[in-house]
Amino acid sequence: MTYWDPMPTVRACVEGEPLPGLAEWVPAYDDSWSRWPDTWQERNWRNVPGPFYGATTDTCWVGRGVAPDHILYDDEFGQEFVYRQPRTPEETHRVMAAAWQDPMQGFQCDGDERWTPELVRDWWRERGRVREFAVALDRSWSVSSQADKREAAAGARAYAAYIDEGLADHLRGYVFWLAEGRPARGSETLPTL
Repeated sequence: MTYWDPMPTVRACVEGEPLPGLAEWVPAYDDSWSRWPDTWQERNWRNVPGPFYGATTDTCWVGRGVAPDHILYDDEFGQEFVYRQPRTPEETHRVMAAAWQDPMQGFQCDGDERWTPELVRDWWRERGRVREFAVALDRSWSVSSQADKREAAAGARAYAAYIDEGLADHLRGYVFWLAEGRPARGSETLPTL
């Protein structure tokens, strides 16, 4: 699988308008990514490796409203994190819209500058912990009397399924991207995790 780089879309968003239908979430993009504090050390361990991640986010549970295929909440404080990196311009806009809803400014998109191939491999070796979290969250929240928890349980199921199928290929492409600074070409072999 070839890695798709969302950063050109991020840069274009700073200079343009959000996609139609997302303006209600993000009236205007700006360059606040570069002004946000360094949150790398406080990132949520559940974030999937990639450019976007959540750290000390709010606990308002708004991210799934605009990016349900990418954002999930932890069960400790209800903070948001990225369980699937965007793979298209629209998905990138959605993740950005979710980040812009966070009054704590706890999301960041500098992961490409922080992750290394070895850190990605370390995360992958520990994926069982993340999967156990997702399965337990689904088990608990899917039977909740609260509709928002039942909805978020769908994200937990999606995360566990993604770990089981699809995430390894994505991360192999991302490791190549980090090592080579470009996506793999069709005939190139992706690195192992």
